[in-house]
Amino acid sequence: MKRYSIAILLHVAGLSLMSVGIYLLAESRLWFCAATLSLLLLATAIHLYRLQMVQMRMMRNLAESLRHDDMMISFRSPYRNRPMEEIAEDLSEAMRNFRTRMLERNEMEAWQKLIRVLTHEIMNSITPILSLSETLSEREMNERNYAVMQQGMKTICRRSKGLLEFVENYRKLTRLPAPMRRLVSVRELLTDLRKLYPDPAIHIHVPAEDIILNIDRAQVEQVLINLLKNAREACAKLPNPCIEVGTADALSWKCLIYVRDNGEGILPDVQDKVFVPFFTTKPGGSGIGLSLCRQIMNRHGGNITLQSAIGQGSCFTLQFP
Repeated sequence: MKRYSIAILLHVAGLSLMSVGIYLLAESRLWFCAATLSLLLLATAIHLYRLQMVQMRMMRNLAESLRHDDMMISFRSPYRNRPMEEIAEDLSEAMRNFRTRMLERNEMEAWQKLIRVLTHEIMNSITPILSLSETLSEREMNERNYAVMQQGMKTICRRSKGLLEFVENYRKLTRLPAPMRRLVSVRELLTDLRKLYPDPAIHIHVPAEDIILNIDRAQVEQVLINLLKNAREACAKLPNPCIEVGTADALSWKCLIYVRDNGEGILPDVQDKVFVPFFTTKPGGSGIGLSLCRQIMNRHGGNITLQSAIGQGSCFTLQFP
């Protein structure tokens, strides 16, 4: 940044001195020298303007990336200029440090939320089992108490199965296979997805210009299927449901694929929990669908984000590097 300040001062000083020189040369009627110095002054002014425009463009990109939670952006000077290269490197380093601190904080928050959910679910299953087993152990084994004890044992069995199912869902999250990457056409991916969902309420927009991604097609397709399933459920009560899938422009990501619906939306205090394993607002929901989606995207080096408003719908965006 110090070099940049010196460069700006030198440009301003040069413009001032050349302006004075042009005036003195014109007063002395040295027209050729005055014209030559005028061209040099114009070139210096253009160079200063380019420096300012590059800096403004980098600041605009920084603001856009922060607005869209895009922490993958890096900065480069569009031409060889030491002061601008230093600014670009400073901004890139700041974003790397910021990204490292966001990832560490998010990881800690995710672990805390996961532990809360795990303890909540386990306690919900174990507490009634312990209470009921203590009650049954205090009863005498006779014909009169047989029906009560049998009913209690069935309840214990049902809650134990529920706990076993909960643990099995956790195993699904922890045993997700590594992605088998290959080059995949986004146009082909969305075209095939359109064939799977001929529903008139679902509009899948195939991009005019193709994008090639190095991904596990089956896993990414499963993410899109999960998101479409959630979108259909969110729009189930609407007279005119509308679900859209397509690609969007990105600053630093290679590709963005969105799944947008006009459903009920998600409450603000719930939005930061929807990707937490086993958290769900649906009756009978397992709470692992969106967790799997995020884990798949993370294993691809990407991310999944959510924007939602009550009564306006939700938009999930898949970010591919």
